[in-house]
Amino acid sequence: MLHAELPICATLKIHMPKEEKTIVVSELSKKFTFPVKTEGTGWLKNLLRPEIRHVRAVDAISFSVTKGERVAFIGPNGAGKSTTIKMLTSILFPTSGTIRVLGLDPTTDRKKLAYKIGTVFGQRSQLFPNLPITDSLEFFGVMYDMTDIQIRKRVIELAELFELNSFADQPVRKLSLGQRMRAEVAASLMHRPEVIFLDEPTIGLDVIAKKSLRDLLVKINNEEQTTIFLTSHDVGDIESLCNRTIIINKGILVKDLPTQELTRTFVYEKYIDLVPPVAFETFPELPDGIRYATKGKNKITTIVDLDRISVRDALKALLDIFEVEDVDVYNTDLETVIRHIYEAD
Repeated sequence: MLHAELPICATLKIHMPKEEKTIVVSELSKKFTFPVKTEGTGWLKNLLRPEIRHVRAVDAISFSVTKGERVAFIGPNGAGKSTTIKMLTSILFPTSGTIRVLGLDPTTDRKKLAYKIGTVFGQRSQLFPNLPITDSLEFFGVMYDMTDIQIRKRVIELAELFELNSFADQPVRKLSLGQRMRAEVAASLMHRPEVIFLDEPTIGLDVIAKKSLRDLLVKINNEEQTTIFLTSHDVGDIESLCNRTIIINKGILVKDLPTQELTRTFVYEKYIDLVPPVAFETFPELPDGIRYATKGKNKITTIVDLDRISVRDALKALLDIFEVEDVDVYNTDLETVIRHIYEAD
């Protein structure tokens, strides 16, 4: 018996898995209302009929975050970052708009959401100051309804991953800031949350402690696919941790793009290093659009304003002025780029 052949033009439908959205925010706004004392007005009027001021801290922002992403949510002071995080974690309720975190509404599903997320606020400790770290971890395990076996196993995992064993028996109040922050993050991960919210996690840490904490967060993201949502003023956190950056200013979402594209997209200046064969003797006036950043006998660094002169013309002008042995052209640092974006807005 002959089997009918499929026609050559037949096509196979391949169903690609959809990206799972961890966070979905739509037209989210938060308005604060508070009384203001009016100068020259009697205390009774200020008390009974005060002037009311309305401040819109977050203004109709929309974005989504995919499972396993590492997202920086940044902006200047007063931009609305912390207010947004507090709404995402059900600490504050929105004035309007919708939020879904892991499919839950933070305003109505607070308890369910708490079992699925972790939070770390740089200035606020969730550990017991007079107890060892392991006691705090075990407490969080009980609080999240983990079994004794699950708690013991998870404490061992986190102690090894975050290198807590050398000081695990010390009271938290005796730990260094770097040790405490590692313990804070470990505690927030005790119940294996699917997303962790970090608000200034490296504030006050030294360079070594910052690098250690950043490396651990990347590792937990890779191994457990934990989504990371970070706010920070530290550009090192953004560059080291986050593959995507959302910028907010005055409550409005300004930019949303891959972190590596920030510098490439918003470069207004280029740096050019000039190294002499022997030593620079003089530092003459530079052409329009070029200025000195540093002057030294062994190296000169210049800044090129790309709105006024191209890199090619700047190089030609500099090589006409100076005798050089080596030249290096590179972009401005990420901190400067972000500052330009804030100022432009």
